[in-house]
Amino acid sequence: VCSNYSYETVESTWQNVQSLKKGTAIFTQPDTPIKCGGAPQKICYLAEDYWRKHGVRDNVKVVFASASGVIFSVPQYANSLMKVIDRKGVEAQFLHNLVEVHADKKEAVFKHMQSGELVTMHYDMLHVTPPMCAPDFIRESPLAAETGWVEVDKHTTQHVRFANVFALGDCSNLPTSKTGAAIRKQAPTAAANILSLIAGEPMTASYDGYTSCPLVTGYGSLILAEFDYDGNLKESFPFDQSQERYSMYALKAYALPRLYWHGMLRGRV
Repeated sequence: VCSNYSYETVESTWQNVQSLKKGTAIFTQPDTPIKCGGAPQKICYLAEDYWRKHGVRDNVKVVFASASGVIFSVPQYANSLMKVIDRKGVEAQFLHNLVEVHADKKEAVFKHMQSGELVTMHYDMLHVTPPMCAPDFIRESPLAAETGWVEVDKHTTQHVRFANVFALGDCSNLPTSKTGAAIRKQAPTAAANILSLIAGEPMTASYDGYTSCPLVTGYGSLILAEFDYDGNLKESFPFDQSQERYSMYALKAYALPRLYWHGMLRGRV
Protein backbone atom coordinates (compact mmCIF):
# COMPACT_ATOMS: atom_id res chain seq x y z
CA VAL A 1 0.00 0.00 0.00
CA CYS A 2 1.40 3.39 -0.97
CA SER A 3 0.32 6.97 -1.62
CA ASN A 4 1.76 10.07 -3.26
CA TYR A 5 -0.30 12.21 -0.88
CA SER A 6 1.97 11.97 2.16
CA TYR A 7 5.58 13.00 2.64
CA GLU A 8 6.09 9.84 4.68
CA THR A 9 4.81 7.48 1.96
CA VAL A 10 5.56 9.09 -1.40
CA GLU A 11 8.94 7.36 -1.78
CA SER A 12 7.28 3.98 -1.30
CA THR A 13 5.17 4.57 -4.42
CA TRP A 14 8.24 4.55 -6.64
CA GLN A 15 9.64 1.54 -4.79
CA ASN A 16 6.38 -0.37 -5.26
CA VAL A 17 6.18 0.49 -8.96
CA GLN A 18 9.74 -0.70 -9.52
CA SER A 19 9.36 -3.93 -7.56
CA LEU A 20 6.02 -5.10 -9.00
CA LYS A 21 6.62 -7.67 -11.73
CA LYS A 22 3.21 -9.35 -11.84
CA GLY A 23 -0.20 -9.21 -10.20
CA THR A 24 -2.86 -6.53 -9.79
CA ALA A 25 -2.19 -2.84 -9.24
CA ILE A 26 -5.13 -0.72 -8.08
CA PHE A 27 -5.19 3.09 -8.09
CA THR A 28 -8.01 4.82 -6.18
CA GLN A 29 -9.82 8.15 -6.18
CA PRO A 30 -12.18 9.01 -3.27
CA ASP A 31 -15.59 10.67 -3.12
CA THR A 32 -14.30 13.91 -1.56
CA PRO A 33 -12.64 16.98 -3.05
CA ILE A 34 -8.89 16.35 -3.27
CA LYS A 35 -5.76 18.33 -3.91
CA CYS A 36 -5.05 18.11 -7.64
CA GLY A 37 -8.01 16.18 -8.97
CA GLY A 38 -5.96 14.60 -11.77
CA ALA A 39 -3.19 13.19 -9.58
CA PRO A 40 -4.80 9.75 -9.02
CA GLN A 41 -4.86 9.27 -12.79
CA LYS A 42 -1.35 10.59 -13.37
CA ILE A 43 0.35 8.01 -11.18
CA CYS A 44 -1.76 5.27 -12.77
CA TYR A 45 -0.68 6.24 -16.29
CA LEU A 46 2.97 6.73 -15.34
CA ALA A 47 3.14 3.39 -13.54
CA GLU A 48 1.52 1.63 -16.50
CA ASP A 49 4.03 3.25 -18.83
CA TYR A 50 6.92 2.16 -16.59
CA TRP A 51 5.75 -1.47 -16.55
CA ARG A 52 5.29 -1.42 -20.32
CA LYS A 53 8.77 -0.01 -20.91
CA HIS A 54 10.28 -2.67 -18.62
CA GLY A 55 8.55 -5.60 -20.29
CA VAL A 56 6.23 -6.68 -17.47
CA ARG A 57 3.00 -4.96 -18.51
CA ASP A 58 1.43 -8.19 -19.76
CA ASN A 59 1.83 -9.63 -16.26
CA VAL A 60 0.25 -6.68 -14.45
CA LYS A 61 -3.47 -5.97 -14.32
CA VAL A 62 -4.00 -2.22 -13.88
CA VAL A 63 -7.24 -1.01 -12.26
CA PHE A 64 -8.36 2.59 -11.78
CA ALA A 65 -11.14 2.62 -9.17
CA SER A 66 -12.85 5.98 -8.81
CA ALA A 67 -15.82 7.12 -6.75
CA SER A 68 -16.73 9.43 -9.62
CA GLY A 69 -18.98 8.32 -12.43
CA VAL A 70 -16.70 9.74 -15.13
CA ILE A 71 -12.98 9.94 -15.78
CA PHE A 72 -13.09 13.77 -15.94
CA SER A 73 -15.77 16.42 -15.48
CA VAL A 74 -15.24 18.22 -18.81
CA PRO A 75 -16.44 16.09 -21.76
CA GLN A 76 -13.77 17.15 -24.25
CA TYR A 77 -10.97 16.08 -21.91
CA ALA A 78 -12.92 13.04 -20.71
CA ASN A 79 -13.20 11.74 -24.28
CA SER A 80 -9.44 11.94 -24.75
CA LEU A 81 -8.73 10.36 -21.36
CA MET A 82 -11.04 7.42 -22.08
CA LYS A 83 -8.99 6.81 -25.22
CA VAL A 84 -5.89 6.77 -23.01
CA ILE A 85 -7.59 4.28 -20.68
CA ASP A 86 -8.56 2.05 -23.60
CA ARG A 87 -5.15 2.25 -25.29
CA LYS A 88 -3.32 1.38 -22.10
CA GLY A 89 -5.69 -1.46 -21.24
CA VAL A 90 -6.54 0.03 -17.84
CA GLU A 91 -9.65 -1.45 -16.22
CA ALA A 92 -11.76 1.52 -15.14
CA GLN A 93 -14.11 0.89 -12.22
CA PHE A 94 -16.25 3.99 -11.80
CA LEU A 95 -18.54 4.69 -8.82
CA HIS A 96 -16.26 2.58 -6.60
CA ASN A 97 -15.20 4.30 -3.37
CA LEU A 98 -12.48 2.71 -1.23
CA VAL A 99 -13.79 2.17 2.32
CA GLU A 100 -11.56 -0.55 3.82
CA VAL A 101 -8.11 -2.06 3.34
CA HIS A 102 -7.20 -5.48 4.73
CA ALA A 103 -3.44 -5.36 4.34
CA ASP A 104 -2.91 -8.83 5.82
CA LYS A 105 -5.00 -10.36 3.04
CA LYS A 106 -4.14 -7.75 0.39
CA GLU A 107 -7.80 -6.92 -0.08
CA ALA A 108 -9.36 -3.56 -0.85
CA VAL A 109 -13.06 -3.08 -0.14
CA PHE A 110 -15.04 -0.61 -2.25
CA LYS A 111 -18.56 0.70 -1.82
CA HIS A 112 -20.56 1.21 -4.99
CA MET A 113 -21.78 4.81 -4.97
CA GLN A 114 -25.22 3.96 -6.36
CA SER A 115 -26.12 0.49 -5.13
CA GLY A 116 -24.25 0.61 -1.82
CA GLU A 117 -22.89 -2.86 -2.56
CA LEU A 118 -19.50 -3.72 -1.08
CA VAL A 119 -16.99 -5.05 -3.60
CA THR A 120 -13.74 -6.72 -2.52
CA MET A 121 -10.74 -6.65 -4.85
CA HIS A 122 -7.41 -8.41 -4.38
CA TYR A 123 -4.31 -6.30 -4.95
CA ASP A 124 -0.56 -6.76 -5.15
CA MET A 125 -0.02 -3.00 -5.19
CA LEU A 126 -2.53 -0.43 -3.95
CA HIS A 127 -2.03 3.28 -4.51
CA VAL A 128 -4.46 5.15 -2.26
CA THR A 129 -5.66 8.70 -2.73
CA PRO A 130 -7.07 9.36 0.74
CA PRO A 131 -10.37 11.18 1.35
CA MET A 132 -9.72 14.79 2.31
CA CYS A 133 -11.48 17.41 4.40
CA ALA A 134 -10.90 20.84 5.88
CA PRO A 135 -8.76 21.11 9.04
CA ASP A 136 -10.68 20.89 12.32
CA PHE A 137 -10.07 24.55 13.17
CA ILE A 138 -11.99 25.47 10.02
CA ARG A 139 -14.53 22.65 9.90
CA GLU A 140 -15.63 23.27 13.51
CA SER A 141 -15.72 27.07 13.24
CA PRO A 142 -18.53 29.49 12.32
CA LEU A 143 -16.71 30.10 9.03
CA ALA A 144 -17.50 26.66 7.67
CA ALA A 145 -20.17 25.63 5.21
CA GLU A 146 -21.95 22.31 5.69
CA THR A 147 -19.14 20.70 3.71
CA GLY A 148 -16.58 21.93 6.25
CA TRP A 149 -14.77 24.36 3.95
CA VAL A 150 -14.81 28.15 4.40
CA GLU A 151 -18.07 29.37 2.88
CA VAL A 152 -17.41 32.14 0.37
CA ASP A 153 -19.05 33.72 -2.64
CA LYS A 154 -17.67 31.83 -5.62
CA HIS A 155 -16.98 34.99 -7.62
CA THR A 156 -15.74 37.51 -5.02
CA THR A 157 -14.10 35.03 -2.57
CA GLN A 158 -15.74 37.03 0.26
CA HIS A 159 -17.36 35.08 3.10
CA VAL A 160 -21.13 34.89 2.72
CA ARG A 161 -21.78 35.86 6.38
CA PHE A 162 -18.66 37.66 7.60
CA ALA A 163 -17.86 40.58 5.32
CA ASN A 164 -14.31 41.00 6.61
CA VAL A 165 -13.32 37.41 5.81
CA PHE A 166 -12.02 36.19 2.46
CA ALA A 167 -10.81 32.70 1.57
CA LEU A 168 -9.26 30.99 -1.41
CA GLY A 169 -7.38 27.86 -2.30
CA ASP A 170 -7.69 24.49 -0.60
CA CYS A 171 -9.51 25.76 2.51
CA SER A 172 -12.37 27.42 0.61
CA ASN A 173 -15.58 25.89 -0.71
CA LEU A 174 -15.05 27.41 -4.16
CA PRO A 175 -16.58 24.80 -6.49
CA THR A 176 -13.51 24.19 -8.60
CA SER A 177 -10.45 21.97 -8.50
CA LYS A 178 -8.02 22.57 -5.65
CA THR A 179 -4.96 23.41 -7.74
CA GLY A 180 -2.14 25.92 -7.75
CA ALA A 181 -3.38 27.21 -11.10
CA ALA A 182 -6.77 28.00 -9.57
CA ILE A 183 -5.18 29.85 -6.65
CA ARG A 184 -3.10 31.87 -9.08
CA LYS A 185 -6.34 33.32 -10.48
CA GLN A 186 -8.16 33.51 -7.14
CA ALA A 187 -5.45 35.51 -5.36
CA PRO A 188 -5.66 38.67 -7.52
CA THR A 189 -9.46 38.61 -7.19
CA ALA A 190 -9.31 38.36 -3.40
CA ALA A 191 -6.62 41.05 -3.16
CA ALA A 192 -8.52 43.49 -5.37
CA ASN A 193 -11.77 42.97 -3.50
CA ILE A 194 -10.12 43.36 -0.09
CA LEU A 195 -8.67 46.69 -1.22
CA SER A 196 -12.09 47.76 -2.52
CA LEU A 197 -13.72 46.79 0.78
CA ILE A 198 -11.15 48.77 2.78
CA ALA A 199 -11.68 51.79 0.52
CA GLY A 200 -15.45 51.53 0.86
CA GLU A 201 -15.86 50.90 -2.86
CA PRO A 202 -17.88 48.23 -4.71
CA MET A 203 -16.07 44.95 -5.23
CA THR A 204 -15.74 44.50 -8.98
CA ALA A 205 -13.12 41.76 -9.29
CA SER A 206 -14.68 38.42 -10.19
CA TYR A 207 -13.25 34.89 -10.32
CA ASP A 208 -14.76 32.68 -13.03
CA GLY A 209 -13.64 29.34 -11.64
CA TYR A 210 -10.57 28.99 -13.85
CA THR A 211 -8.45 25.99 -13.03
CA SER A 212 -5.85 23.91 -14.81
CA CYS A 213 -4.99 20.25 -14.57
CA PRO A 214 -1.87 19.06 -16.42
CA LEU A 215 -2.78 15.40 -16.92
CA VAL A 216 0.39 13.40 -17.48
CA THR A 217 -0.63 10.37 -19.57
CA GLY A 218 2.81 8.77 -19.77
CA TYR A 219 6.50 9.52 -20.09
CA GLY A 220 6.60 12.41 -22.57
CA SER A 221 2.87 13.00 -23.06
CA LEU A 222 0.36 15.28 -21.37
CA ILE A 223 -3.15 16.70 -21.77
CA LEU A 224 -3.36 20.27 -20.46
CA ALA A 225 -6.91 20.78 -19.20
CA GLU A 226 -7.99 24.38 -18.56
CA PHE A 227 -11.61 25.28 -17.82
CA ASP A 228 -13.97 27.38 -15.68
CA TYR A 229 -16.92 26.79 -13.34
CA ASP A 230 -19.25 25.93 -16.21
CA GLY A 231 -16.85 23.55 -17.93
CA ASN A 232 -16.06 26.09 -20.64
CA LEU A 233 -12.57 25.65 -22.05
CA LYS A 234 -10.11 28.40 -21.03
CA GLU A 235 -7.12 27.15 -22.97
CA SER A 236 -3.91 29.16 -23.22
CA PHE A 237 -2.57 27.87 -26.53
CA PRO A 238 -3.88 28.07 -30.13
CA PHE A 239 -4.34 24.31 -30.52
CA ASP A 240 -6.51 21.54 -29.12
CA GLN A 241 -5.16 20.93 -25.62
CA SER A 242 -7.32 17.84 -25.17
CA GLN A 243 -4.81 15.94 -27.31
CA GLU A 244 -1.70 14.34 -25.81
CA ARG A 245 1.41 16.35 -26.61
CA TYR A 246 5.10 16.27 -25.73
CA SER A 247 5.19 20.08 -25.77
CA MET A 248 2.69 20.20 -22.90
CA TYR A 249 4.69 17.55 -21.03
CA ALA A 250 7.80 19.70 -21.41
CA LEU A 251 5.86 22.72 -20.15
CA LYS A 252 4.82 20.77 -17.06
CA ALA A 253 8.22 19.20 -16.42
CA TYR A 254 10.51 22.14 -17.07
CA ALA A 255 8.63 25.46 -17.23
CA LEU A 256 5.88 25.24 -14.61
CA PRO A 257 8.21 24.43 -11.68
CA ARG A 258 10.15 27.63 -12.43
CA LEU A 259 6.90 29.56 -12.76
CA TYR A 260 5.75 28.19 -9.39
CA TRP A 261 8.91 28.74 -7.34
CA HIS A 262 10.15 31.96 -8.92
CA GLY A 263 6.90 33.51 -10.10
CA MET A 264 3.78 32.48 -8.20
CA LEU A 265 5.29 32.19 -4.73
CA ARG A 266 6.95 35.58 -5.13
CA GLY A 267 3.79 37.26 -6.39
CA ARG A 268 5.24 38.02 -9.80
CA VAL A 269 2.66 36.16 -11.90
